[in-house]
Amino acid sequence: MYYFYINEGLFIMIIEFIRSIIIGIVEGITEFLPVSSTGHIIIAESLMKIPGGVVWTKAFTDMFDYVIQLGAIMAVIQLYFTKLNPFTSKKSYRERVATWRLWFKVIIGVLPAVVFGFLLNDWMDAHLMNPWVVAGTLIFYGILFILLETRNEHTKPWLTDLDKMSWKLALAIGFFQVLSIVPGTSRSGATILGAMFLGTSRFVAAEFSFFMSIPVMFGVSILKVGKYLANGGAFTGTQAVVMTIGFLVSWAVAYFAIKFMMRYIQNHDFKIFGWYRIALGILVILLGMFGLLHV
Repeated sequence: MYYFYINEGLFIMIIEFIRSIIIGIVEGITEFLPVSSTGHIIIAESLMKIPGGVVWTKAFTDMFDYVIQLGAIMAVIQLYFTKLNPFTSKKSYRERVATWRLWFKVIIGVLPAVVFGFLLNDWMDAHLMNPWVVAGTLIFYGILFILLETRNEHTKPWLTDLDKMSWKLALAIGFFQVLSIVPGTSRSGATILGAMFLGTSRFVAAEFSFFMSIPVMFGVSILKVGKYLANGGAFTGTQAVVMTIGFLVSWAVAYFAIKFMMRYIQNHDFKIFGWYRIALGILVILLGMFGLLHV
C-alpha cells in the first residue's frame, strides 16, 4: 500500500510538470508572434482544468502566467545581447553611443505602458478577462492586420532602419502598446501593428517590439510576484519546480520562435497571422459557449 502511494504521488507530480511544459511551449511560441499569448494560454489552461487543484491555485496561476513571459523575454536578451549591450569593447565609440540611443528610445516607448498599465492592469484583469473580450480583440486586431497589409501592398514603409527612429515615433508606438492591456490584444501585435501603421517596415516594427518587451515584462513580473508574496502567497516545492520548468521551456521555445519570425517576415506579410487570429477568436467563442473556458 505504501509503495502504491509513493508512485501515485510521483505520477501526480509528473502530470503537473507536463502541464507546466505545455504552457511554457504555448507561451514561447506565441509571445512574440502577433497572435496573443493570453488567448492561447487561456485555452491551454482551461483544457487542462487550470486553475484547479493544490498546485494550480488561482493566485499562483495568475502569477505563473506572467513569470513565464519573463522567460520568453530572456530569449530576446540572448539573441540580441550584442546589439543591446552598450558596454562591450567589441563596439566602437559611435556604436556604443548608438546603443545608448536605442535604449533611450526603448525607455521612451515603454513609458505609456508603465503609466497606464500600473493604473489599469488590475482593473482590466478583473473586468475584461473573459472569453468574449478575448475573442473580440483577437478577431478585431486580426481584421486590422489584414487591412493594414492590404494597404501596404501599395505603400512602402518610410523607416527601414531602427537606428533612424526618432524618440517621438518611439513614444507614439508606445501608446499603441497600451492597447495590449486589454486581454487578447497581444503586446507584440499592438506594437507591431502601431509601428507599421506609422510607417516602419515589418522588420523594424518586430525588432522594436521585442526590445520594448524587455523593461515592460521585467517590471510586470516583479510586480506580480511581489503582489503574490505581499498577499500571503508562498511557494511549495512542487510550485517552485513547476514555475522553473515553465520559465526555462518558455525561454528555449521563444528563442526559436523569434528566429523563425524574423526569417519569415523577410519575404512574407502578417496577413496569415490576421486570419489565424480570426479563427482563434471564433474558437474561443465556441469554447466559451459550451462552458469549456474558465478565466
